[in-house]
Amino acid sequence: MAPAPDPTGGGIAAMAGFTIEYPGTLSEALALLDPDDPSVRPVGGGTALMLMMKSQLFHPTRLVCLSRLNTPMTGCCADGDHIRIGAMTTLSQLEHSPLIAAELPVVRAAMSTLANVRVRNVATVGGNLAHGDPHLDLPPIWAALGAEVIIEGPSGPRDVKVADLFHGYYETDVSDGELITEIRVPRQPDWHTTYRKVTTRAIHDWPALGVTLAARFDGDTIADIRIVLSAAVDIPQRLTGAEEVLRGQRPDAALLTRAGDAAAAEAPMEHDSRGSVDYKAHLLRVHIQRGMNEIGRG
Repeated sequence: MAPAPDPTGGGIAAMAGFTIEYPGTLSEALALLDPDDPSVRPVGGGTALMLMMKSQLFHPTRLVCLSRLNTPMTGCCADGDHIRIGAMTTLSQLEHSPLIAAELPVVRAAMSTLANVRVRNVATVGGNLAHGDPHLDLPPIWAALGAEVIIEGPSGPRDVKVADLFHGYYETDVSDGELITEIRVPRQPDWHTTYRKVTTRAIHDWPALGVTLAARFDGDTIADIRIVLSAAVDIPQRLTGAEEVLRGQRPDAALLTRAGDAAAAEAPMEHDSRGSVDYKAHLLRVHIQRGMNEIGRG
C-alpha cells in the first residue's frame, strides 16, 4: 500500500507512527534527511521500501517523498558524450524512451522481464540503485556500460561509478543524508552489450544469476570487454579474470570455455534457495559462452 498523499498540501502527513514530508526543492529534501538516523529515508517510487515496511524489516520515523520537487529529476537526454537519466525517471519511462531504445538497447531489452508493469510504472531509476539489492537487473547493466551516478549531499555533488557504488548486501556508497539525482552513461556506439538473466521460476522473478557482457571488437578480435555478475553474489562484481582471458583474443569455443572456467573460479557465489554453487557455476559458464556468441554477431 503506497503512502497516502498529504490532504492539506502543507508538507507533512502523519501515518502509522511516522511522518511523510513533501519538500518542494532538492535543498529542502536534503535538509529533511538525517545522516545520523537511518530511520529517515527518501522515497522515490517506494516499491521496495513499502515491501520492507510490510514485512516489518524497516520501521521509519520519517519518509521524505521526492514526488513534488519543483525540479523533477525525470527524463532521459543526450548530452555530448553521455546519456543523462534523472533519478526519478520511472522504469516504465525508461522502457518506452526512444533514446534509450536507440542508444542503450540492452536496457530496453531487460525491461520485458523486470518485475511487472505495475512495478515498472512506479519504481524509479535512482531508487533501484540506492536500494542495493544484488538481485536487481539494472545495476549490473549500468556497471558494464561504465555508468556513474551523481550523488547530492550537504557537501555538494559527487560522482561515483556504478561499479563502485555497492559495498555489501543492501549497502551502498549513498549515505543517509544523500540522494542519487542522476545517472550518466557514456555513449559507446562501438560497444555491444547483452544481459543474460536466469530464473528458476517465472521469467520476471528474482534471478538465480545475472551476467552482463559488454565488448568492443577490432575486426574479429575482442579489443576490450567488461563482464559483470549479479544475483549469485552479494554485490555486482566485475569478473576481471575472465575478461583477461578474452581481451585481445579471437573468440572460439576453446577460448570461451577457458573464460567460463576463469569466471566460475573467481566468483564468490553462495548456495541459496535458487541453487547450489555448482549449479550457478554451470549457469555462469553457459551464459558467458552464449552471451559472447550473441554480441560477437554484433
